[in-house]
Amino acid sequence: MKKDLKVLSLFSGCGGMDLGMEGGFKVHSNCVNLKIHSNWKIKKSKNDWVFLPPTRFKTIFANDIRPGAKKTWSHFFKNNPDSFKLESVVDLVNRYLNGEKDLFPKSVDVVTGGFPCQDFSIAGNRKGFYSNKNHDGLKLKSASEQNRGKLYIWMRDVIAITRPKIFVAENVKGLASLGEVKKIIEKDFEKMASGGYLILPAKILHAANFGVPQSRERIFFIGVRKDAIKNKIEIDPTLFFPNETHSDLALKKSNLKPFVSLSTILRDLKEPCDSKDLDQQAYSRAKWYGNHCQGNKEIDLKRIAPTIRSEHHGNIEFRRLSKSHGGLLSHELKKGLKERRLTIRECARIQTFPDNYQFSNEISPSEAYKLIGNAVPPLLAYHFAKRIESIWDHFFL
Repeated sequence: MKKDLKVLSLFSGCGGMDLGMEGGFKVHSNCVNLKIHSNWKIKKSKNDWVFLPPTRFKTIFANDIRPGAKKTWSHFFKNNPDSFKLESVVDLVNRYLNGEKDLFPKSVDVVTGGFPCQDFSIAGNRKGFYSNKNHDGLKLKSASEQNRGKLYIWMRDVIAITRPKIFVAENVKGLASLGEVKKIIEKDFEKMASGGYLILPAKILHAANFGVPQSRERIFFIGVRKDAIKNKIEIDPTLFFPNETHSDLALKKSNLKPFVSLSTILRDLKEPCDSKDLDQQAYSRAKWYGNHCQGNKEIDLKRIAPTIRSEHHGNIEFRRLSKSHGGLLSHELKKGLKERRLTIRECARIQTFPDNYQFSNEISPSEAYKLIGNAVPPLLAYHFAKRIESIWDHFFL
């Protein structure tokens, strides 16, 4: 039996990347393409859902500054709840540099992290490196290396300290369009550990192309430790990124599946008033403000969802609008179903969190929307895990 591969997770949030790296969760069968991944040993579950088997990866260290993130993460990862450090990565690095040498695990194979993205997001103020907030989310009086737009530097320091064989860092697509930001980050990663990492060209991936029922584009940075590569094997960057499995233009002759529609993954959910699931009962009561406002549109059940945002105001998209507000789901309205926004469970399913990933019994709906919207879709992370797992023994000592 092959040994476990140890993962150190930074900016972990509620654990989307961690769950995906470890596997062992349910997704809809339409989200998986066995024509492309015939080696995935999928197990059938109830109805049209399937069980993704566990991988070799195990999370031994997780970190975030949000108490709600720790509560949610620890509730699901019950076998390893003490691995979560509720502290800023800046403070963790400074503690290490001040002499706490046992702060980080000594044997780490992979470091992952979705460093804070608000300052690079198209939906935000796009202040990037010049964010006026620090690593704890508090406003700064002046520029600092500890600001929210430069937290990747502290992720870089953790990588230099723990020396994983590979790291995967994620951020919003908007980062790539902010001047030289992408190149600067790649260069900074190249400099760490005395130039000991080969930085692969960053790549933008669309989550829907990997079976996630959502329009969500993110940029991924990957680095490989040079002295961990077997016999100086030449690295082909494409081998470290997962292959697409779905397409909006899937043809009959293609091995790609069509995008997964919202009706496919939401159809078996009961209305909040009829559900026993606390996360399906919980949804924002924010009123409809008109189509000119973000989040005040009805989802199209025949298509993928818009990006699930970290929406702390509760202006998440509507599951259904009333006829007077332009609602198009007449067959549902005729049944007397009321106008409402997406529930916590519906947002979680759109992000590919399984139904046993619970939020509302630990945190408020507002906090749940934030954490779900900030998460890496577990299914997309699983694609990375399986890809890296498949080439691990070929490339690494």
